[in-house]
Amino acid sequence: MGKARSQVPQAQAANSGPKKSGSSVDRIYDRLKQMAMTYQFRPGEPLNEVELAADLGVSRTPLREVLNRLVAEGLLDFVPRKGFSCKPLDTKRVFDLYEMRCGLEMMSAKLATQRASDDDIEALVQFWKAATEKFCTFTPVDCARCDETFHERLAELSQNSELLHMLQNVNARAHYLRLISMEQEPYRRNTCAEHQLILQAIQDRNVEAAVNCMAAHVSLRQEQLVEVIKEGVARIYMS
Repeated sequence: MGKARSQVPQAQAANSGPKKSGSSVDRIYDRLKQMAMTYQFRPGEPLNEVELAADLGVSRTPLREVLNRLVAEGLLDFVPRKGFSCKPLDTKRVFDLYEMRCGLEMMSAKLATQRASDDDIEALVQFWKAATEKFCTFTPVDCARCDETFHERLAELSQNSELLHMLQNVNARAHYLRLISMEQEPYRRNTCAEHQLILQAIQDRNVEAAVNCMAAHVSLRQEQLVEVIKEGVARIYMS
C-alpha cells in the first residue's frame, strides 16, 4: 500500500451529485443508497415512486432497478401491493445486524493477523495514527467515515474478498447509528483507544488477543445500542 493510503479520508457530502462518467442507474443508486443509509425515508412509509422519479429526473424503469437492488442489499423493504419502504429501525433487527458484524470483525482480525504483511499492517497503523490526532475535532460524518474505513481496511488485510464485501454491506446498514454514536466524545475516545489495542495485537501477531480485542470492541458498541436506537428513532420522526 502506498503512502496515499495512510492519509485520513476527507468526508464527502451526503449527496455528492452524479458521477460524470457513470450511468443514470449509478447516479440514482448512489443518491438513494445514501438517503436510505441516513434514514431520509421514514421506516415503513411507502416510497412514492412517481415523486422520486420526478425529483431525480429519470423514468420509473431505472428507478425500479435501483430500488430492487437496495432491497437485495437490505436497505429497503418491498411488500407486494404496498411497494418499497425503508427498513424499520427496531432493536431486534439492529442487534441481529451487530451479531453478524461481531462475527465478521473477529474473523477479519484473525485472518489479518495471520496473513497481512508487515508493510500493510504498518500502513493501517499510520492511517489510524493520523485519524486519532484529529478524531475528537472531526464532525460525526468524518468520524463515521474514518471508523468505517479502518474496519474495511482491516478486512482487506484478511485477503478474503467475500468477508470485505459482507462487512461493507453491514456498515452501510449500520451507518445511521454510527453517525449518532460519533456525536459523543466518550464514544470517540473509546473508539481510538480500542482500535489501538486491536492494532497492537495484530502487530504482535497475537491472534487470540486480536480476536478478543475486536470482540470486546464490537460487543461494547452493542451494549450501547438501545439508547442509540431510541435517539435515532426520535430524530427520524422529529425531522
